[in-house]
Amino acid sequence: MPLTTDAEIKALLEETRTIALVGASDRPDRPSYGVMAKLQAHGYRVIPVNPQITGEHLHGEFVFRDLAQLGDPIDMVDIFRRSSSAGEVVDQAIAIGAKSVWLQLGVIDEAAAARAEAAGLKVVMDRCPAIDIPRLGVAKAS
Repeated sequence: MPLTTDAEIKALLEETRTIALVGASDRPDRPSYGVMAKLQAHGYRVIPVNPQITGEHLHGEFVFRDLAQLGDPIDMVDIFRRSSSAGEVVDQAIAIGAKSVWLQLGVIDEAAAARAEAAGLKVVMDRCPAIDIPRLGVAKAS
């Protein structure tokens, strides 16, 4: 069952330090661009993942092609993809040993969420951390 209570979501955000943001965009008009900046401003290390801009830098971070390329341990995979593509990203998150997956507003995939939970990952679905962090008074990541 995905995390839904404020206490569960706040705890997840406070234990998270490193986030892979799949679907990161270099276009300032895209939500993922602003969310990445807000997460970084809150103290998280955010690693952008987008095969279309691999090798470029976004908000000071190298952009990776996919999760399999990452060498650092990942606490959370934040998914800015269509619901129909979320399952593939969730499977990659499981494969790299991420601790949680966060499916952004409007991104819902119950089967993928169930696979993630069965693999021991925490799941948040159809929410945005950039909205929940100030709403819940989440302490700045250090």
